[in-house]
Amino acid sequence: MFNIFPKRKPDIPAYDYDPEKEIPVIRASICNGEQVAGFKNKKTGTFHELVLIRDEQDINAFKNAFGLNEIKKEY
Repeated sequence: MFNIFPKRKPDIPAYDYDPEKEIPVIRASICNGEQVAGFKNKKTGTFHELVLIRDEQDINAFKNAFGLNEIKKEY
């Protein structure tokens, strides 16, 4: 049957994650609560934004896409 509002699937862009050089991070805004998942370079501190986090499903999709167990949260 036709669905006007199909369930969205989080799109995880392709990214070459190197656990030796980067750590997974969720960056959260203290102003509006917006959360973004990505990877932070251990040496330079550069953050590569990959996914806007809207709910727990987005966090789980990000973890599954890159084989992660836990993600550090920064404000």
